[in-house]
Amino acid sequence: MTRNFTQLYLHCVWGTWDRLPLVTPDIQNIIYNAIVKQCNDLGCTVIAIGGVADHVHLLTGYPPNLTVSELIGKAKGSSSHLVTHEIKPGTFFKWQGGYGAFTVSERGIDTVANYIRNQAQHHSGKNLVSDWEI
Repeated sequence: MTRNFTQLYLHCVWGTWDRLPLVTPDIQNIIYNAIVKQCNDLGCTVIAIGGVADHVHLLTGYPPNLTVSELIGKAKGSSSHLVTHEIKPGTFFKWQGGYGAFTVSERGIDTVANYIRNQAQHHSGKNLVSDWEI
């Protein structure tokens, strides 16, 4: 093989501090856009992003030179900085320290992406995949 070939997909989940409902409707899309921008800057391809007021799910294709902790740390950091310094200065906004990360096969992408895009419905109907909800 003359070049490298990778096909890496990651489903990431992280919550707000103490699971407080900090991702309010007025800033949800701004937060998601900041996360997508950071992912793009890191060479990732965002497939799906979604969540509810106390956590975010992200499905992304990512390059082999990027660690999971770097991807999630920078996504969390850039979005938190945006909220606390530009969108709502002086307002409390913080992500919890931990996260969940799950590899996804190519065959599983649509299932996971649909789960992420329909977070509000899954949470309202209690139709959750417990392993994916940290």
